[in-house]
Amino acid sequence: MPLRQQSGHALIYMYRPKRLERDLASQKAEAILARAHYPAGDPQRRLAELSLRLRQFHEFPHEIGLFLGYPPDDVEGFIENRAKAFKCPGYWKVYGDEEKAKAQFHAISICTACYCRCYIHGMSLEKLAVREKVS
Repeated sequence: MPLRQQSGHALIYMYRPKRLERDLASQKAEAILARAHYPAGDPQRRLAELSLRLRQFHEFPHEIGLFLGYPPDDVEGFIENRAKAFKCPGYWKVYGDEEKAKAQFHAISICTACYCRCYIHGMSLEKLAVREKVS
């Protein structure tokens, strides 16, 4: 899904609908999104609101972390602490479970390296996009 297009560039959001639904349904994520005045419930409406905000403002809204799978404790901590006083930096700033985040950072690094190697060797983005199993 294209979230923002400008100056000949596009910000493309690739996601798994069921995972996004799960991530946004946690009580803490719901509370963060409610405080930021996102529509309740439907992840597609929330994505549309995120896209609108990305087009209207130059900076990324802090709640985008929820759409990227960041732990809600870390998103909330980032907002409340204005990106300061974090436990450790990585793919995001950690305010909650540092050990779990470090394990996630490691897994992301391995996955990213693998995807980059595949892409460099000619695999298309379409083939790299792993589809979610539908049950």
